[in-house]
Amino acid sequence: MRFRWAWLRPVVTVPFVPTIGPVHPSVLTEDLFTDTLIAASTDQWFLRYDKDIRWSESKDESVLVEDIVHRPSETLIPTLSQRGSGVIKVHTYGMKAESVLAAVELAQKLSAVHGTAKARIVRFLGPETPHGRGTRIQLKDFRTAPCPAPEGPVQPFEAWPQGTRATFAEFAREMADDGFAFLYRQMQAGNVGPVLTAVAGDEVAGAIGPMEIRPDAIGAAQLMPQYFGVLPKHRGLGLGRLLWRAAMHWGQAHGAAYQLLQTEVGGPSDRLCRSEGLTSLGFTYWQAA
Repeated sequence: MRFRWAWLRPVVTVPFVPTIGPVHPSVLTEDLFTDTLIAASTDQWFLRYDKDIRWSESKDESVLVEDIVHRPSETLIPTLSQRGSGVIKVHTYGMKAESVLAAVELAQKLSAVHGTAKARIVRFLGPETPHGRGTRIQLKDFRTAPCPAPEGPVQPFEAWPQGTRATFAEFAREMADDGFAFLYRQMQAGNVGPVLTAVAGDEVAGAIGPMEIRPDAIGAAQLMPQYFGVLPKHRGLGLGRLLWRAAMHWGQAHGAAYQLLQTEVGGPSDRLCRSEGLTSLGFTYWQAA
C-alpha cells in the first residue's frame, strides 16, 4: 500500500506520524507515513530516525497495515502496541463526526481481534484551535535566536563532586514516575549522553537529559527529547527554567537545528515552554474507544 498525499495531506492538521510521533513540519511528507508501513513489514521495526531506537532493541508498536482506512477526507491508521497487556490506537486524520465513529468501531474490532486490554482513538487539532486538554506539540528553533548559558547551579552530572553525584540515586527514586529511575540505570550503564543537573545545597534538586542529537528523516540535526524534572520541595525557585535554558544552550552550542517537545496542556512544562516563546504546532489527545 502507498498513501495518496492528495488525500492525506489536507487532513493532517498536526505534524504527527503514527509510531514515530511529532516531526518537524519541513519533514512531513507521504514518504514518512509510508516508511512506517515498510517498518511494520520487516524484522527491523526501527526506522533510522526513530527516537525510540535509543532505548530498546525492538519496537513495541507497529502499524496494522492491512487495517488502514484511506480515502478522501479521512485516513485511519491503526497501531498495535505490545507493551503491558496491549493497546490498539487508531490515529484519526479527519475531524468529521463520522470519522470519529468509524475510528471507534475500528479500534473496538481490532482490540477484540488482537486481545488487547485497551483500545483508543488518537485525535488531532491544529495550533489555531484552543484546546484545554491533551498534549501540545511545540517547536524550539535554534536558528532564530541565541541561547546564552544561564548563570546558576547547573552543570553536567559528571562535573559535580562525588558526594553530590551520590544524591542522584535518591533524586531518581523520588522522581521515578517521571522516568528518572530508568534514566539513572542508563546513566550507570554508560548508555546515554550528558545529563544536566541542578543542585541545591549539596544534593541534586533537578535534572534534564540525556542531551543527545540525532539526524531526522532528512538529515537535519534534532535535539532529542529529554527527561525533565525538579524535586517538589525545590520547585518555585526557578530551577526548572534554569535547567531548560542550560539544555537549550547545550543544544545550540552542539549544532542542533531544532527540538520538538510534547507537553501536557496546562502543566508546568507547558507553561514554561509557552513563556519561553516556543512555537505551537498543534495538539494530540486520545479517548477510549
